[in-house]
Amino acid sequence: MAKQVFKKIINNRNLIVEHGQLAKQASGAVLVRYGETVVLVTATVSNKVSETDFFPLTVVFQEKLYSVGKIPGGFLKREGKASEYGTLSARVIDRALRPLFSENFRNEVQIIINVLAVDNDSDVRIASLFGASLALGISKIPFAGPVAGALVTVDQQQDIIANPTLEQLNNGQMELIVAGTADAINMVEASAKEVPEATMLEAILVGHNIITELVAFQNEIIAKVGQPKMAVTLFTVRPEITDYVENNYAAKLVGAAQIREKAIRNEIIENLIADALENYPLAKEISEKEQQRLIVELKTALYDVIRQEVRRQILIDKTRLDGRQLSEIRLLTSEIDILPVVHGSALFTRGETQILSVVTLGALGENQIIDGITDEEGKRFMHHYNFPPFSVGEIRRMGPPSRREIGHGALGEKALLQIIPSEKTFPYTIRIVSEVLESNGSTSQASICAATLALMAAGVPITAPVVGIAMGLIKENDNYSILTDIQGMEDHLGDMDFKVAGTAQGICALQMDIKISGINKIILEEALLAAQKARFQILDNVLATIAAPRSELAPTAPKMKTFMIPVDKIREVIGPGGKMITVIIEKADDVKIDIEDDGQVTIYHKDYAAIMKAYELIKAIAMPVEIGSEMTGPVVKIEKFGAFINLKENVDGLIHVSKLAEKRVEKVEDIVQLNDIVKVKVLEVDSKGKIKLQLVEVLSKK
Repeated sequence: MAKQVFKKIINNRNLIVEHGQLAKQASGAVLVRYGETVVLVTATVSNKVSETDFFPLTVVFQEKLYSVGKIPGGFLKREGKASEYGTLSARVIDRALRPLFSENFRNEVQIIINVLAVDNDSDVRIASLFGASLALGISKIPFAGPVAGALVTVDQQQDIIANPTLEQLNNGQMELIVAGTADAINMVEASAKEVPEATMLEAILVGHNIITELVAFQNEIIAKVGQPKMAVTLFTVRPEITDYVENNYAAKLVGAAQIREKAIRNEIIENLIADALENYPLAKEISEKEQQRLIVELKTALYDVIRQEVRRQILIDKTRLDGRQLSEIRLLTSEIDILPVVHGSALFTRGETQILSVVTLGALGENQIIDGITDEEGKRFMHHYNFPPFSVGEIRRMGPPSRREIGHGALGEKALLQIIPSEKTFPYTIRIVSEVLESNGSTSQASICAATLALMAAGVPITAPVVGIAMGLIKENDNYSILTDIQGMEDHLGDMDFKVAGTAQGICALQMDIKISGINKIILEEALLAAQKARFQILDNVLATIAAPRSELAPTAPKMKTFMIPVDKIREVIGPGGKMITVIIEKADDVKIDIEDDGQVTIYHKDYAAIMKAYELIKAIAMPVEIGSEMTGPVVKIEKFGAFINLKENVDGLIHVSKLAEKRVEKVEDIVQLNDIVKVKVLEVDSKGKIKLQLVEVLSKK
């Protein structure tokens, strides 16, 4: 197969696709060069139909540290498990691709993205999504694409910038990834600095304009090198099974779908499913493989009845499973100080969704170190999210955080990061852990609410409280209903999960997933405004619980003192091989000390007396004199511009000739002589440790 090259310029950057040379045994493979970012994307499909009851799509985002000229850290010196950035990138791509496959397609599909070179001005996620869609488009895999993505930000003047450089992104008010087809938007992911809804909507639409160009480019390539699509057997429920469910269980399932309490409703539905499996004619006389197929078909048919009833209630009756109106939020309760000892804690409950969030404060040196392909080397703020099986009344194996847990934690972190005080204002590492205790929809947004409460209870001076809400959509043709505060079954059976978090001023984080092919501007705008109204209601509840961050930290939280020392004294404070700083730490009851390159020192300890002891020890080395104090000492050197005074061992200060007397002094020796004992006042200690003095009086002549 001959190599073919396709080129296009997008926002002043070259977008080059190479096909036919690499990875030729994959179902589809493309090398994408976007600026100087290079990714090899492959798409492969199984010829066998899976026995699962869902479409088995896997997206693998493989970060290679050679792509940014790094050697991996640790002992093994090779890439290990996916980083958080890799996991989140894979989720973004998966969420954009998945709606464009038939839900009844059961052949396993695997997308592998090999990141080969990274130019931080040309976002690797945009190149990867483009490559994934194109690899599918030219392959034999049935796919209703193309789909593409765009990165958008807003600058300080509120101008929207599509596909920004890294500098523009870092200085911008927003990081927005929007994905979609030529006709509609199907995925949005954003972090923003309290951006208004109207600006967010405009930015999404600007992103979609770029997407239409990228989709058109893909269509050109597919027309030239695309393969015929494979013949597949889509999953269908046999008519006799559908009839069996309709005749024996439909009425009971409709009744169950109208029960408001989740636990009771789920128990009745599970019992009906078990009964249907037990009593299906000849179920025990077929092979094990046929039984597995039967179970999948029966469950599908049973849930189809529930799905149709729930959607009918919402679209036609305008009522919901729990009897709420479409725009109504479930009962809200908030509490703080749930736990002793910890630095801050809060419990937030919305209906049958409940989150416990706990704040821990630490020294800046305890920040997270990041070894990845982005320019981020570490972070001082972390939000982690845990979803144990008991939260939904289930039993399952527990292990490392799942992709979903990492994704939900990161979404909350994006929202909360916008209100976290700067390192200079609040020099702490901050970790929040949100534990899901009960789940019936929108735990990610409830964790943001609980975390905000916990931060204020911990005394972290956040700039504003942030809260979140999840919106849903039920759509049949042109008829649709937007739902506020969706619960679990509405999410599972609906067409959209639209999460919006923000302050009273604007949006801080946004995530939208669509199960249908996409939505238009009208629905998007309506959902944003409904989410804003809901946020204000939740914000009232949070502020009624705690109106502002506490003025003091918890007794168990580390206290801190920050001060500056001369830069050239840093080495003396640390000492050779760190010996001096070790001695200071031991003498001051194991305090923690962070020293920055600019001379900023921060001391941490739960006991303020220990902090002050360390402060005095450091001050004795780096700041031997105190501004404003009066000291005595001999004149040790005279120059035309002034006299040097020895204040203590190895510490001299300068009296400039202009500071020897109130009147003009022609010659230094007219006022002081070498070895005179004088009293001086300390005026200033500059960043290099130089001490400036003023003569008070001459005590004795030598």
